[in-house]
Amino acid sequence: MPLRRSSVPAGFDMKIYRTVQWGQLANFHMMDTRQYRDDQLAGDGWQKNVAGRLDDNRTITGAEQEKWLLDGFRNSTQRWDILGQQVFFAERDRDKAPDIDDVSMDGWDGYAASRRRIAQGWVDAKVRNAVVLTGDVHRHWATDLKVDYKDPAAPVVGSELVCSSITSTGDGTGSTTDPTMAWNPHLKFYNDNRGYVNTRITKDALTADFRVLDYVTTPGAPVSTKKSFTINDRIPGLV
Repeated sequence: MPLRRSSVPAGFDMKIYRTVQWGQLANFHMMDTRQYRDDQLAGDGWQKNVAGRLDDNRTITGAEQEKWLLDGFRNSTQRWDILGQQVFFAERDRDKAPDIDDVSMDGWDGYAASRRRIAQGWVDAKVRNAVVLTGDVHRHWATDLKVDYKDPAAPVVGSELVCSSITSTGDGTGSTTDPTMAWNPHLKFYNDNRGYVNTRITKDALTADFRVLDYVTTPGAPVSTKKSFTINDRIPGLV
């Protein structure tokens, strides 16, 4: 793989996380949630009631990267702080029973304390606008973010935009309904077409268009916008 000079491996370590500053408009905190994390619990995958996922010592970023990110929040003077990272950030519980957690050990749900520290970090630093960009799910999702997902009255502190895949899993059905949205009210949008997310960032707002194709198994599909959201300056949450 082509590497920046700063990412040439030193032993087993290849540092790829970095911040890209776009003038006074935005910081892009490009993260690495693969190399430094604690191992996934319970054999990975979706698991129910794994108490260890709540352990305060668990980390998906490693201590050094977490400090780098929190320092970046504290030092930011930009209007938008964008986290570019790999796995689903918001809580996504597949079981509606309040006493059962059925979540992915591979995403931030498997590292709940790590997620809480990051979200609380941008709140404490008074980051003006926090947005998480995510891949690796092969579906479109749009979510609002909280520090505490168990408290229905907890404020929204940011938003997450999850892009679909380009070809993985095939054409998709066009569905915009996922049953988990009924008991996870911070999950605002779902779609299983192939496509991408197109964002426009200005000083006043971030707009996100979820672009889709009806099919990818044969050539010639037109592209259209399935759903659009706006995040307004200093007003956390998707509109």
